[in-house]
Amino acid sequence: MLTLTSQYALRAMIYMAQHAERCPIPGREIAESEQIPPKYLSKILRDLVRGGVLKSSPGKTGGFGFLRSPKDTPLYDVLSLFEQYQHRRCPFGNKECSDEDPCLAHEQWKIVVDTELCFLRDTSISDVAFGQSTMPPDPFQQYPG
Repeated sequence: MLTLTSQYALRAMIYMAQHAERCPIPGREIAESEQIPPKYLSKILRDLVRGGVLKSSPGKTGGFGFLRSPKDTPLYDVLSLFEQYQHRRCPFGNKECSDEDPCLAHEQWKIVVDTELCFLRDTSISDVAFGQSTMPPDPFQQYPG
């Protein structure tokens, strides 16, 4: 469900978290390790710097590092730079699905969307990089069959 750009951004961020002791990390190292096209990754990293997620240091020994700790960097802060979470198209035909203009599956779909947003806001880059994700409660337990 994520765009290729978002997938690459996450892979780069996870690599950086797993090698944070070596920051700043050159973009070419991340690209090579994660098999991401270097020019594509360069644009992504620039967007992450502009978005306040990463910092960059120029020069021969330069590269990229976290602006905040990976523990304090939610997935949402990364992905919201590349994904449209606020104004999503309705997958069931409405131009925009909302409480004011609901589609026929709105109530069920809203649970899916809210669960995704909760996960993205409550899970840090560090959680994913080191396997410590705290999954939100399963909303379908609340609404059986």
